[in-house]
Amino acid sequence: MRKLKITELNRLTVEEFKTQTKTPLVVILDQVRSMHNVGSIFRTADAFLIQAVYLCGITNTPPHPEIHKSALGAENSVEWHYVEDTHTAVEQLKTQGFTIFCIEQAQGSIMLNDFTIDTNRKYAIVLGNEVKGVQQSVIDKSDGCIEIPQFGTKHSLNVSITGGIIIWEMFKKMHNL
Repeated sequence: MRKLKITELNRLTVEEFKTQTKTPLVVILDQVRSMHNVGSIFRTADAFLIQAVYLCGITNTPPHPEIHKSALGAENSVEWHYVEDTHTAVEQLKTQGFTIFCIEQAQGSIMLNDFTIDTNRKYAIVLGNEVKGVQQSVIDKSDGCIEIPQFGTKHSLNVSITGGIIIWEMFKKMHNL
C-alpha cells in the first residue's frame, strides 16, 4: 500500500466544483466564535458538495487567515452567506422549502441513528455556539432537533466534529450509501 500524492487524487478545481450538482443540504452556523471551527466546516462542506454555509451573528466570514488555516481554500469553493440574525436565515431557508433541524440535545430530539431522510426534501442543519449551543429561540423556529448519541462522561462534542458527523450521515442517507 502506498500513500497517494495530491496530484494523484484527481480533485475538482474550484470552477469545476461550482458547476457540480450540490447535496441539498445547507449548514447554518449560529454564533460560532472559533474561526478554526468555521474553516473546518467549510472544508467538510466542500468534501460533500454541500449547497451552502450560512454564517450568522458573531460568526466570522472569509476572507480571514484564521478561517483559511483550516478551510485550506474551501471558503473559495463553497457558497456562503452572512446573515446577521440566525432567525432570519432560518426564515429565508424555510421560504425556499428547506426543512430545518438544529443539532442539539433537546427534549424530543431524534437520535442521529434513528433519523430518516426524505430524499425529496431539502434540509438545513443549525450548529450552535461552542459554549451555549443553538439558541432556544432558533430551536423554536426549527422543524426539530437531531442529537448524536454519546456514551462517555462528556456531554458535548466540538462543533466542527459534530458538523462532520452530521454532514457525513446526512450525505450517506441522501445518496443512499
